[in-house]
Amino acid sequence: MQSRGSSTRLSGMTYRSRIPTLLLFMSATFSTIYVAGRLWQDAESRVYLIKELDRITGLGQSAISVDDTLKIIACREQHKKLSALQMELAAARQEGFSSKLSTEIDGTNSKKRPLAVVGILTSFGRKGNRDAIRKAWMGTGAELKRMENEKGIVVRFVVGRSANRGDSLDKSIDSENRQHNDFIILDNHVEAAEELPKKAKLFFSHAADKWDAEFYAKVNDDVYVNIDALGAALTAHLDKPRVYIGCMKSGEVFSDASHRWYEPDWWKFGDKKSYFRHASGELYVISRALAKFISINRSILRTYAHDDVSVGSWFLGLDVKHVNEGKFCCSSWSAGPICAGV
Repeated sequence: MQSRGSSTRLSGMTYRSRIPTLLLFMSATFSTIYVAGRLWQDAESRVYLIKELDRITGLGQSAISVDDTLKIIACREQHKKLSALQMELAAARQEGFSSKLSTEIDGTNSKKRPLAVVGILTSFGRKGNRDAIRKAWMGTGAELKRMENEKGIVVRFVVGRSANRGDSLDKSIDSENRQHNDFIILDNHVEAAEELPKKAKLFFSHAADKWDAEFYAKVNDDVYVNIDALGAALTAHLDKPRVYIGCMKSGEVFSDASHRWYEPDWWKFGDKKSYFRHASGELYVISRALAKFISINRSILRTYAHDDVSVGSWFLGLDVKHVNEGKFCCSSWSAGPICAGV
Protein backbone atom coordinates (compact mmCIF):
# COMPACT_ATOMS: atom_id res chain seq x y z
CA MET A 1 0.00 0.00 0.00
CA GLN A 2 1.44 3.32 -1.11
CA SER A 3 2.02 6.10 1.32
CA ARG A 4 0.52 9.58 1.06
CA GLY A 5 3.90 11.03 0.07
CA SER A 6 4.19 8.65 -2.85
CA SER A 7 0.71 9.60 -4.12
CA THR A 8 1.62 13.27 -4.00
CA ARG A 9 4.82 12.75 -6.01
CA LEU A 10 2.90 10.72 -8.65
CA SER A 11 0.21 13.39 -9.03
CA GLY A 12 2.90 16.08 -9.47
CA MET A 13 4.67 14.15 -12.20
CA THR A 14 1.37 13.57 -14.05
CA TYR A 15 0.56 17.29 -13.89
CA ARG A 16 3.99 18.27 -15.18
CA SER A 17 3.69 15.83 -18.14
CA ARG A 18 0.34 17.38 -19.22
CA ILE A 19 1.75 20.93 -19.49
CA PRO A 20 4.04 20.31 -22.56
CA THR A 21 1.23 18.37 -24.23
CA LEU A 22 -1.16 21.26 -23.69
CA LEU A 23 1.38 23.76 -24.99
CA LEU A 24 2.02 21.63 -28.06
CA PHE A 25 -1.71 21.36 -28.73
CA MET A 26 -2.20 25.10 -28.37
CA SER A 27 0.76 25.83 -30.67
CA ALA A 28 -0.60 23.47 -33.33
CA THR A 29 -4.03 25.05 -33.05
CA PHE A 30 -2.69 28.60 -33.48
CA SER A 31 -0.53 27.49 -36.43
CA THR A 32 -3.53 25.90 -38.10
CA ILE A 33 -5.61 29.02 -37.59
CA TYR A 34 -2.77 31.22 -38.96
CA VAL A 35 -2.19 29.10 -42.07
CA ALA A 36 -5.91 28.83 -42.73
CA GLY A 37 -6.21 32.56 -42.40
CA ARG A 38 -3.39 33.21 -44.85
CA LEU A 39 -4.85 30.76 -47.35
CA TRP A 40 -8.22 32.43 -47.01
CA GLN A 41 -6.65 35.86 -47.57
CA ASP A 42 -4.76 34.60 -50.63
CA ALA A 43 -7.94 33.04 -51.99
CA GLU A 44 -9.81 36.29 -51.47
CA SER A 45 -6.99 38.23 -53.17
CA ARG A 46 -7.06 35.93 -56.20
CA VAL A 47 -10.82 36.19 -56.48
CA TYR A 48 -10.58 39.98 -56.22
CA LEU A 49 -7.89 40.20 -58.88
CA ILE A 50 -9.79 37.93 -61.26
CA LYS A 51 -12.96 39.98 -60.78
CA GLU A 52 -11.03 43.21 -61.40
CA LEU A 53 -9.44 41.79 -64.54
CA ASP A 54 -12.81 40.59 -65.78
CA ARG A 55 -14.30 44.00 -65.01
CA ILE A 56 -11.56 45.84 -66.94
CA THR A 57 -11.53 43.54 -69.95
CA GLY A 58 -15.27 42.90 -69.90
CA LEU A 59 -14.71 39.24 -70.71
CA GLY A 60 -16.23 37.58 -67.68
CA GLN A 61 -13.73 34.70 -67.94
CA SER A 62 -10.00 34.11 -67.70
CA ALA A 63 -8.18 36.95 -69.45
CA ILE A 64 -6.20 34.83 -71.92
CA SER A 65 -7.16 31.34 -72.96
CA VAL A 66 -4.82 28.74 -74.46
CA ASP A 67 -6.21 29.52 -77.94
CA ASP A 68 -5.65 33.23 -77.43
CA THR A 69 -2.08 32.56 -76.32
CA LEU A 70 -1.38 30.53 -79.47
CA LYS A 71 -2.86 33.29 -81.62
CA ILE A 72 -0.65 35.88 -79.94
CA ILE A 73 2.44 33.73 -80.52
CA ALA A 74 1.52 33.27 -84.20
CA CYS A 75 0.90 37.01 -84.54
CA ARG A 76 4.30 37.79 -83.07
CA GLU A 77 5.96 35.37 -85.50
CA GLN A 78 4.19 37.06 -88.41
CA HIS A 79 5.30 40.46 -87.09
CA LYS A 80 8.91 39.26 -86.99
CA LYS A 81 8.66 38.05 -90.60
CA LEU A 82 7.12 41.36 -91.68
CA SER A 83 9.87 43.32 -89.93
CA ALA A 84 12.51 41.20 -91.69
CA LEU A 85 10.87 41.79 -95.08
CA GLN A 86 10.69 45.53 -94.42
CA MET A 87 14.40 45.58 -93.57
CA GLU A 88 15.22 43.68 -96.78
CA LEU A 89 13.08 46.10 -98.80
CA ALA A 90 14.79 49.12 -97.24
CA ALA A 91 18.20 47.60 -98.03
CA ALA A 92 17.15 46.97 -101.63
CA ARG A 93 15.96 50.55 -102.01
CA GLN A 94 19.24 51.82 -100.56
CA GLU A 95 21.06 49.76 -103.18
CA GLY A 96 19.04 51.54 -105.85
CA PHE A 97 16.95 48.53 -106.88
CA SER A 98 14.00 49.18 -109.16
CA SER A 99 12.15 47.46 -111.95
CA LYS A 100 12.28 49.00 -115.40
CA LEU A 101 10.07 52.06 -115.56
CA SER A 102 8.40 50.94 -112.34
CA THR A 103 5.19 52.51 -111.18
CA GLU A 104 4.23 54.35 -108.06
CA ILE A 105 0.87 54.37 -106.37
CA ASP A 106 -0.40 57.83 -105.53
CA GLY A 107 -3.78 57.54 -103.82
CA THR A 108 -6.04 55.78 -106.32
CA ASN A 109 -4.00 56.86 -109.34
CA SER A 110 -0.89 55.09 -110.59
CA LYS A 111 1.81 56.89 -112.55
CA LYS A 112 5.08 55.95 -114.15
CA ARG A 113 8.30 56.97 -112.48
CA PRO A 114 10.01 59.64 -114.64
CA LEU A 115 12.86 58.31 -116.71
CA ALA A 116 15.00 61.41 -116.13
CA VAL A 117 15.06 64.86 -114.61
CA VAL A 118 17.24 67.22 -116.67
CA GLY A 119 18.53 70.35 -114.98
CA ILE A 120 19.83 73.08 -117.27
CA LEU A 121 22.16 75.19 -115.13
CA THR A 122 21.68 78.81 -116.13
CA SER A 123 22.26 82.25 -114.60
CA PHE A 124 21.17 85.87 -114.75
CA GLY A 125 21.44 87.60 -118.12
CA ARG A 126 21.10 84.35 -120.08
CA LYS A 127 17.49 84.69 -121.18
CA GLY A 128 18.53 84.57 -124.84
CA ASN A 129 20.07 81.14 -124.30
CA ARG A 130 16.99 79.91 -122.46
CA ASP A 131 14.62 81.09 -125.18
CA ALA A 132 16.78 79.36 -127.81
CA ILE A 133 16.66 76.10 -125.85
CA ARG A 134 12.88 76.37 -125.39
CA LYS A 135 12.49 76.81 -129.12
CA ALA A 136 15.00 74.13 -130.17
CA TRP A 137 14.40 71.11 -127.96
CA MET A 138 12.79 71.86 -124.60
CA GLY A 139 9.44 73.28 -125.58
CA THR A 140 7.02 75.28 -123.44
CA GLY A 141 3.56 74.90 -121.94
CA ALA A 142 1.63 71.90 -123.26
CA GLU A 143 4.61 70.73 -125.29
CA LEU A 144 6.82 70.62 -122.19
CA LYS A 145 4.11 68.77 -120.28
CA ARG A 146 3.67 66.27 -123.11
CA MET A 147 7.38 65.45 -123.02
CA GLU A 148 7.03 64.68 -119.32
CA ASN A 149 3.95 62.48 -119.77
CA GLU A 150 4.90 60.65 -122.97
CA LYS A 151 8.70 60.42 -122.76
CA GLY A 152 9.09 60.54 -119.00
CA ILE A 153 11.67 63.34 -119.14
CA VAL A 154 11.32 66.40 -116.92
CA VAL A 155 13.36 69.45 -117.98
CA ARG A 156 13.88 72.57 -115.87
CA PHE A 157 16.21 75.55 -115.84
CA VAL A 158 18.15 75.81 -112.57
CA VAL A 159 19.10 79.17 -111.07
CA GLY A 160 19.90 80.63 -107.67
CA ARG A 161 19.15 84.01 -106.11
CA SER A 162 20.85 87.38 -106.29
CA ALA A 163 23.30 88.43 -103.58
CA ASN A 164 21.00 91.47 -103.21
CA ARG A 165 17.91 89.46 -102.53
CA GLY A 166 14.78 90.77 -104.22
CA ASP A 167 16.54 93.08 -106.69
CA SER A 168 15.82 93.40 -110.42
CA LEU A 169 17.72 90.17 -111.21
CA ASP A 170 15.49 88.14 -108.92
CA LYS A 171 12.38 89.90 -110.19
CA SER A 172 13.34 89.17 -113.78
CA ILE A 173 13.71 85.44 -113.08
CA ASP A 174 10.44 85.36 -111.13
CA SER A 175 8.66 87.06 -114.02
CA GLU A 176 10.10 84.62 -116.55
CA ASN A 177 9.11 81.69 -114.37
CA ARG A 178 5.54 82.99 -114.06
CA GLN A 179 5.39 83.08 -117.84
CA HIS A 180 6.86 79.63 -118.56
CA ASN A 181 6.78 77.74 -115.24
CA ASP A 182 9.97 75.86 -116.16
CA PHE A 183 12.45 76.83 -113.41
CA ILE A 184 13.95 75.27 -110.33
CA ILE A 185 14.82 78.32 -108.24
CA LEU A 186 17.30 77.52 -105.48
CA ASP A 187 16.31 80.04 -102.83
CA ASN A 188 19.18 79.10 -100.52
CA HIS A 189 21.88 79.53 -103.19
CA VAL A 190 23.54 82.78 -104.22
CA GLU A 191 24.13 82.87 -107.96
CA ALA A 192 27.86 83.31 -108.73
CA ALA A 193 30.28 81.71 -111.18
CA GLU A 194 32.56 80.42 -108.42
CA GLU A 195 29.60 78.75 -106.70
CA LEU A 196 28.72 76.50 -109.65
CA PRO A 197 29.89 73.25 -107.94
CA LYS A 198 27.64 73.96 -104.96
CA LYS A 199 24.82 74.77 -107.34
CA ALA A 200 25.18 71.38 -109.04
CA LYS A 201 25.06 69.67 -105.64
CA LEU A 202 21.93 71.60 -104.67
CA PHE A 203 20.27 70.76 -107.98
CA PHE A 204 20.77 67.00 -107.56
CA SER A 205 19.61 67.21 -103.95
CA HIS A 206 16.50 69.21 -104.82
CA ALA A 207 15.63 67.06 -107.84
CA ALA A 208 16.07 63.80 -105.90
CA ASP A 209 13.80 65.13 -103.14
CA LYS A 210 11.11 66.37 -105.54
CA TRP A 211 11.10 63.68 -108.26
CA ASP A 212 11.69 59.96 -107.79
CA ALA A 213 13.19 59.47 -111.25
CA GLU A 214 15.43 56.76 -112.69
CA PHE A 215 18.15 59.26 -113.69
CA TYR A 216 19.20 62.87 -113.12
CA ALA A 217 21.12 64.88 -115.73
CA LYS A 218 23.02 68.16 -115.57
CA VAL A 219 23.30 70.24 -118.77
CA ASN A 220 24.84 73.63 -119.52
CA ASP A 221 22.61 76.35 -120.99
CA ASP A 222 24.69 76.48 -124.19
CA VAL A 223 24.09 72.82 -125.09
CA TYR A 224 21.45 71.40 -127.40
CA VAL A 225 20.11 67.96 -126.46
CA ASN A 226 18.45 65.28 -128.58
CA ILE A 227 15.78 64.18 -126.11
CA ASP A 228 14.84 60.99 -127.97
CA ALA A 229 18.47 59.89 -128.21
CA LEU A 230 19.00 60.71 -124.54
CA GLY A 231 15.97 58.65 -123.54
CA ALA A 232 17.12 55.67 -125.61
CA ALA A 233 20.64 55.83 -124.15
CA LEU A 234 19.39 55.97 -120.57
CA THR A 235 16.91 53.11 -121.03
CA ALA A 236 19.85 50.86 -121.90
CA HIS A 237 21.28 51.43 -118.41
CA LEU A 238 18.19 50.83 -116.29
CA ASP A 239 19.71 47.59 -115.00
CA LYS A 240 22.59 49.44 -113.33
CA PRO A 241 21.57 50.78 -109.89
CA ARG A 242 24.63 53.01 -109.38
CA VAL A 243 25.71 54.37 -112.75
CA TYR A 244 27.55 57.55 -113.75
CA ILE A 245 27.34 58.30 -117.48
CA GLY A 246 29.17 60.92 -119.50
CA CYS A 247 32.05 61.85 -121.73
CA MET A 248 34.80 60.70 -119.35
CA LYS A 249 38.08 62.58 -119.14
CA SER A 250 40.87 63.36 -116.69
CA GLY A 251 42.05 66.86 -117.62
CA GLU A 252 44.98 68.89 -116.45
CA VAL A 253 45.17 70.38 -112.96
CA PHE A 254 46.21 74.04 -113.11
CA SER A 255 48.15 75.39 -110.12
CA ASP A 256 48.62 78.87 -111.57
CA ALA A 257 46.19 81.25 -109.86
CA SER A 258 46.01 83.43 -112.96
CA HIS A 259 44.76 80.59 -115.17
CA ARG A 260 41.08 80.42 -116.13
CA TRP A 261 40.74 76.85 -114.80
CA TYR A 262 42.83 77.34 -111.65
CA GLU A 263 42.36 74.68 -108.98
CA PRO A 264 43.07 75.93 -105.43
CA ASP A 265 43.36 72.33 -104.21
CA TRP A 266 45.78 71.31 -106.99
CA TRP A 267 48.15 69.73 -104.44
CA LYS A 268 45.61 67.05 -103.55
CA PHE A 269 45.73 65.37 -106.96
CA GLY A 270 48.50 62.78 -107.04
CA ASP A 271 51.11 63.91 -109.57
CA LYS A 272 49.65 67.44 -109.44
CA LYS A 273 49.17 67.27 -113.21
CA SER A 274 45.85 65.51 -113.84
CA TYR A 275 42.47 65.00 -112.25
CA PHE A 276 40.88 61.63 -111.55
CA ARG A 277 38.45 60.24 -114.14
CA HIS A 278 35.21 62.22 -114.31
CA ALA A 279 32.50 63.19 -116.81
CA SER A 280 32.72 66.39 -118.83
CA GLY A 281 30.58 69.17 -117.42
CA GLU A 282 28.55 69.87 -120.56
CA LEU A 283 26.27 66.89 -119.97
CA TYR A 284 26.44 64.03 -117.47
CA VAL A 285 23.90 61.70 -115.89
CA ILE A 286 23.69 59.85 -112.57
CA SER A 287 21.23 57.20 -111.41
CA ARG A 288 18.66 57.58 -108.65
CA ALA A 289 20.77 55.89 -105.96
CA LEU A 290 23.64 58.34 -106.56
CA ALA A 291 21.32 61.36 -106.53
CA LYS A 292 19.86 60.14 -103.23
CA PHE A 293 23.40 59.73 -101.91
CA ILE A 294 24.16 63.36 -102.78
CA SER A 295 20.93 64.54 -101.20
CA ILE A 296 21.56 62.67 -97.94
CA ASN A 297 25.20 63.74 -97.67
CA ARG A 298 24.95 67.24 -99.15
CA SER A 299 26.27 68.93 -96.02
CA ILE A 300 29.57 67.02 -95.97
CA LEU A 301 30.38 66.55 -99.67
CA ARG A 302 33.49 68.51 -100.66
CA THR A 303 33.38 70.76 -103.73
CA TYR A 304 36.34 71.75 -105.90
CA ALA A 305 36.78 74.57 -108.39
CA HIS A 306 34.64 72.92 -111.09
CA ASP A 307 31.29 71.17 -110.88
CA ASP A 308 32.23 68.17 -113.04
CA VAL A 309 35.35 67.46 -110.95
CA SER A 310 33.34 67.87 -107.75
CA VAL A 311 30.64 65.43 -108.85
CA GLY A 312 33.24 62.89 -109.98
CA SER A 313 35.03 63.11 -106.63
CA TRP A 314 31.87 62.17 -104.69
CA PHE A 315 31.77 58.74 -106.35
CA LEU A 316 35.43 57.74 -106.00
CA GLY A 317 34.91 55.73 -102.84
CA LEU A 318 31.61 54.18 -103.93
CA ASP A 319 30.77 51.07 -105.91
CA VAL A 320 29.77 53.04 -109.02
CA LYS A 321 29.72 51.97 -112.67
CA HIS A 322 31.47 54.63 -114.77
CA VAL A 323 30.17 54.62 -118.34
CA ASN A 324 32.26 56.50 -120.90
CA GLU A 325 29.68 57.33 -123.55
CA GLY A 326 31.04 59.04 -126.67
CA LYS A 327 27.57 60.31 -127.55
CA PHE A 328 27.76 62.53 -124.47
CA CYS A 329 30.83 64.34 -125.83
CA CYS A 330 29.00 67.44 -127.01
CA SER A 331 32.05 68.92 -128.78
CA SER A 332 32.75 65.82 -130.90
CA TRP A 333 31.28 64.52 -134.13
CA SER A 334 30.64 61.01 -132.81
CA ALA A 335 27.96 58.89 -134.48
CA GLY A 336 24.45 59.60 -133.22
CA PRO A 337 25.39 62.40 -130.82
CA ILE A 338 23.05 63.15 -127.95
CA CYS A 339 24.19 66.74 -127.47
CA ALA A 340 25.93 69.57 -129.28
CA GLY A 341 27.61 72.64 -127.84
CA VAL A 342 27.07 76.09 -129.37
